[in-house]
Amino acid sequence: QVQLVESGGGLVQPGGSLRLSCAASGNIASINAMGWYRQAPGKQRELVASTTSTFGTSYADSAKGRFTITGDNVKNTVYLQMNSLRPEDTAIYYCNFQVGVGGFLYNYWGQGTQVTVSS
Repeated sequence: QVQLVESGGGLVQPGGSLRLSCAASGNIASINAMGWYRQAPGKQRELVASTTSTFGTSYADSAKGRFTITGDNVKNTVYLQMNSLRPEDTAIYYCNFQVGVGGFLYNYWGQGTQVTVSS
């Protein structure tokens, strides 16, 4: 089993910044991908950013130029630096690790952290 613990959410004014962290522990044989998703009220969960050793990083159009994802395979931690935050960034943010075990890939999710952008 793999456990993910998120931190760093909160309330911030428009134009402000937040840094989310997600640390994984447990049976981690190899990390295939790390990512951040978000879900706003009444909306589906959407991918914000992801990083893999093979394909590098990718971002949703709404995050490009403002958010930066960084993965640390030594610490088994993924970060999301969010700058120039907007009210529409308000959502619960979830981290995701795709882990390889015994030739299979498994998806694990963090518990979610609330990000609220409001004046």
